[in-house]
Amino acid sequence: MAVDQDKLHEFMMKFLGDLGGTFTAALVLLGEKLGLYKAMAGAGPLTPEQLATRTGTDPRYVREWMCAQAASGYLDYDAAKGTFLLTEERAYTLADETSPAYLPGAFQLAIAAIKDEPKITERFRNGKGFGWHEHDAGLFAGTERFFRPNYVANLMTSWIPALDGVQQKLEKGARVADVGCGHGASTILMAQSFPNSEFVGFDYHAPSVEHARTAAKEAQVDDRVRFEVAAAKQFPGKNYDFVAFFDCLHDMGDPVGAASHVRTALHSDGTWMVVEPMAGDRLEDNLNPVGRVYYGASTLICTPASRSQEVGLCLGAQAGESRLREVLKDGGFGRVRRAAETPFNLVLEARP
Repeated sequence: MAVDQDKLHEFMMKFLGDLGGTFTAALVLLGEKLGLYKAMAGAGPLTPEQLATRTGTDPRYVREWMCAQAASGYLDYDAAKGTFLLTEERAYTLADETSPAYLPGAFQLAIAAIKDEPKITERFRNGKGFGWHEHDAGLFAGTERFFRPNYVANLMTSWIPALDGVQQKLEKGARVADVGCGHGASTILMAQSFPNSEFVGFDYHAPSVEHARTAAKEAQVDDRVRFEVAAAKQFPGKNYDFVAFFDCLHDMGDPVGAASHVRTALHSDGTWMVVEPMAGDRLEDNLNPVGRVYYGASTLICTPASRSQEVGLCLGAQAGESRLREVLKDGGFGRVRRAAETPFNLVLEARP
């Protein structure tokens, strides 16, 4: 077997980066839970002893954590002074939970998915599905915390304004259904911005619906938001002015059936917004860092979830716009256009 040593070395270095990143995922969550990032934010250079004092933690453990963070490029290390620094830019992503670039939730999602690897391995052998409700509970919280910053950054500033006449309807007062709402982050954000409209979030996962109800009360929008347990093909109500699917259509076993149901639930002049992971139509278009994340999540979460339901179409998280358009068309939507996009999301506007 002829091995090119340079290519072998190149691949080994890539592998080491991935291995270090895997450990870093757990260390980021540790730093978040212990308040280490928040204690470093705006504090300037700190020694491990100073950070341990600020957070009520053990100095030796904190030192090892800070060394690992510095090796990963999350902290800057000053060898002359023996101090570590969390820069403002990194604090913005690691210490500020209100930031539209907050990152720890992404690692919470990934770790939760990894915990179920033995079960997904078995599904590869037997071809059966694995529903969202069967995953580790951390997946639901991690998913909300991963997607919410992106919604904060884009939903009100670019996505809804890009839809034809929808913002005006919401400002005046509209009936809105948010299907596959999970913990309700997207529903609550819309309700906070459009107090004259009425919102209902639907999700098949009862514990997520209960969490969403509590979150709505805490956000003081429960006077105009309610959450109900319902599947995408069965959610109740008619004549909705606006229906939204956030990062969930590809998880459904029968997305065409879901589209057909949305068609019957919409007002004749209503709009359906479908937010999906950004993807090109060809595999080679998605061989990049974003595609890597989404293909990984799709292998462990999305495709098994679709396979666990009736039809089991298995669109996958990297379906691409052309395939999504086919689904919407087959569901009865004659007018579909790309309304907006980000490096992470594709936003489609569908109308009858």
